[in-house]
Amino acid sequence: MGVVEDARYDGVDRRPWGKFDRTTLRVYSLLFHLIDVGAVAGVLWDRFVTPSQRRVVSAGLNMPQEQARSVVCFVAAMHDIGKLIPYFQALEPAAYVRLGEDLLADTGPVVHVPHARASMHVGLQLLGELGFAVGGNDSPAVRAAQCLGGHHGRFLQLDVDGAASARRVEATLGGPAWQDLRRRYARLLWHLFGVDEAPNRLSVEAAVLITGLTMVADRVASQRRYWVPNADTPSFGAAEHHSRARRQAEEEVERLGLARFALDQIPFTTAHPGLTEPTALQRSVMEELPHLVAERGSGIAVVTDAMGTGKSVAALEMARIFNGHCGTQGVAWLLPATAAADQAYEVLDRYVRAHQVEYAPVTLVHHHSDLNEAYAGRRLSPDDSTVLDGPPDVPFTDGQDDLGADDEREYGPGTAGPDRWLRGRDNALLAQYTVSTTDQAQMAVLPVRHSALRMLALSGKTVVVDEAHALDPFSQLQLLRLLQWLGALNCPVVLLSATMPASTATELVRAYLSGAGRTGLHGASFAPGYPGWLFADAATATAHRMSGPAQDEQRAAQRRTARIRVRPVTYRRLGPAGRAVEAGERLAVIADVLQAVIRHGGCAAVVCATVADAQDTYASLRRIWAGPADDLVLVHARVRGRRRQNTLEAIRRRLGPTGRRPARRVVVTTSLLDVSLDIDVDLMVSDLASVARLLQRLGRLGRFTRLWTGQERRPVWWEDGDNMPTLTVLDPVNSRGVTALPPGWDTAEPAVALHATARLLPSLEKEPLVVPDDVQALVEHVHGVTSGFAAETTRLQQMAAAHQSRTGRQEQLSAVHLVPPAKRVSSLADLHRQHLTTAQAATRPGLLPRRLLPCYRSADGTLTLDAAGLLPLPDQEHFSPRHLRSILDHSLPVPAAWVTRTSARHQPPASWKQHPLLADIVLLPTDSVTRESEHRFGHHWLRLDEELGLQHRKQQ
Repeated sequence: MGVVEDARYDGVDRRPWGKFDRTTLRVYSLLFHLIDVGAVAGVLWDRFVTPSQRRVVSAGLNMPQEQARSVVCFVAAMHDIGKLIPYFQALEPAAYVRLGEDLLADTGPVVHVPHARASMHVGLQLLGELGFAVGGNDSPAVRAAQCLGGHHGRFLQLDVDGAASARRVEATLGGPAWQDLRRRYARLLWHLFGVDEAPNRLSVEAAVLITGLTMVADRVASQRRYWVPNADTPSFGAAEHHSRARRQAEEEVERLGLARFALDQIPFTTAHPGLTEPTALQRSVMEELPHLVAERGSGIAVVTDAMGTGKSVAALEMARIFNGHCGTQGVAWLLPATAAADQAYEVLDRYVRAHQVEYAPVTLVHHHSDLNEAYAGRRLSPDDSTVLDGPPDVPFTDGQDDLGADDEREYGPGTAGPDRWLRGRDNALLAQYTVSTTDQAQMAVLPVRHSALRMLALSGKTVVVDEAHALDPFSQLQLLRLLQWLGALNCPVVLLSATMPASTATELVRAYLSGAGRTGLHGASFAPGYPGWLFADAATATAHRMSGPAQDEQRAAQRRTARIRVRPVTYRRLGPAGRAVEAGERLAVIADVLQAVIRHGGCAAVVCATVADAQDTYASLRRIWAGPADDLVLVHARVRGRRRQNTLEAIRRRLGPTGRRPARRVVVTTSLLDVSLDIDVDLMVSDLASVARLLQRLGRLGRFTRLWTGQERRPVWWEDGDNMPTLTVLDPVNSRGVTALPPGWDTAEPAVALHATARLLPSLEKEPLVVPDDVQALVEHVHGVTSGFAAETTRLQQMAAAHQSRTGRQEQLSAVHLVPPAKRVSSLADLHRQHLTTAQAATRPGLLPRRLLPCYRSADGTLTLDAAGLLPLPDQEHFSPRHLRSILDHSLPVPAAWVTRTSARHQPPASWKQHPLLADIVLLPTDSVTRESEHRFGHHWLRLDEELGLQHRKQQ
């Protein structure tokens, strides 16, 4: 029979099942599911895939876009052709008995092969029959077959002459009757989706995007609420179902918020509420960049300027220009820390809403996004972090790649609305406008499941990397690889930084341009100047910089002065309560510097090197504090999630540009203050840090002085003396007056940078620091490749050598897990040579964190979240959103090494082990009777203080 006859009601056999509901015993035809996914892929191509991505796929297939669309739909529809094998069909006896006698008689030996791998093996021969050339790793048939095998998240190696050979397929995956039915299905799909001819090539970039699109289409069509109604309707022929499937797909893509939308051109002040006019840099971007992008096409931009001068607004304007000329739609805004991402989410959400779009979902993607009040979803359930109709995210090898019936498990009962579906972990990256921590994007270049989906989600937008200087060498290497891939996918990128060395900017730009295929870049510099911006187009690698007059205007408009004072201090931990703090100690000097605020009011920040130092500082200040208790605030990472979130939100609100400023407020914190918090303090004290970090902190000191001209927002002592904001830096010294770093101070930053900064600070005391004029020179002095500090003394030389060795080890460790650049991929399986889960894939050096849940144990052994015993820990099969949110709100992250040796009393309830959000939680119970709360985990002792947060000590 021909495909036309097969498409009719009484045509091809539709009894093989693709979906089965064990509760209601509903059976859904495999053929109809294949048609559903192909139809969704077509709508996604039209409504979700951007013009830029379509060009990449079209070029990768070497065919016009309309033909490329048909091929993409066909490949997506073929994703589950491997379910048409005896092993899969026998997984559900109730559905298996419905098969025709010819199939049941031709099963042969039932070999256990997961259907994703089976799709690749049977697909190779079918694709070859349809005209796909079969050859080596880069042949169209092999790569297309790997796309089929990769639809559950990982690309698999294909053995053309072995397991995928026609002889082995017929021997292990059903006899001639099964192969004939698979052939008829394939030809029918080829006909329904209008494929004219097979492509003569399939590039790596196109294969990754096609696979990512197939994953999304499969998730959409695999929702229980999507296919169950179809299983209840009267039977249709394939052609009739295809027509119906297209209408259903259009409705569903729209409902889930996946359809792209355009932002109208509106006035600058409307798009950015609260601004009266653009700065010189922003105006330069708006006037100079459009014609460059229109003429040259996509590329990478770098923006460097002082803290608090509007780089975010400049990035949004760049994104608008890139999207308008390069065929991308939307923004993926990446930041290094969750606190910064929370604030950026509000900025981006406000920007999108200012355009008055009827429905424009903006998502926030990081591990604690569910704690953000502005973003908190209405539901939080297991299906928010798992894949519909896919296996659990566990590593597997060729010998252990069968996951039994779980390979076909349906996750997530009930309905799925736009809020819930788009909030689901990697689904959230698919939203047109997304704010994310950088590590979520780095997963796209690590061998984790669904990395292709992440690459699809990122490459359709303008990617903004904020605070691009803030990553360590381990993470920086992953960012470089990500930029290479984004360059290969013709995706525009914007890098933002206030303290980026010229060498770092050049390295990042070169990585992007090399991914775009440009060579011979080693002698070129891509430093933008400070302040300023640079645009390097992907087509020619030409650097276009901000005009000189505009740069001078920006520098003059933002110029301000600040003073840095250095106080040598003796470092001693506070220790047991009641110890007297002696003059000259770090804690005594902090109290001395804060006297003006303590006595006369004002807002100050004390930035400590470690959490333990922040706890000591807060406890010491609390002993001498005479004002209201709420005027002294402690915030760091080792407190319960909800408390940390609420405290940061209160700080941003009260110390922000328009907040009701308190008469007195002292914030004791850690490096949480360093990244993108839009706040202003009148006085700041900081432990010794690198010049780059000190300059970041300086950006919060007197930040809104110009904005508040004529307003009574400063304390009375602000007008004393030279009216100059002052940053006091505490330099820990030994008995000889030489800088001596306390334990733990060199974990966040290299010791050589701290010592080099300490040697530089005395010279900065002599003259006021001028921002932005002095910033770049200071950064290059300590952090640049030409820094001369390392050569000044033998000790610094040794530190520099140790730092370079440690950096090399970090880069080597990071490189071990990186996927290769697109140009170096032969087999798509190269992208998943290692099988890491998202929990195992490190985006930063060191062990990954574990979640710790402080709780209380009553006299009868009951565990509760509160001391009063009113909130028992839930132990049940299904968790309500309220229960889940309550548990996560009370937890906090700790290094995994601290809780490696747990005992039975630290184990969560057994039911938690089955939940993806609760499985790894470690309990820290406090005895409600004895109030004993200190716990030993090997050499680590942990104790939760309700005021100070988690306290840690290590037994030597």
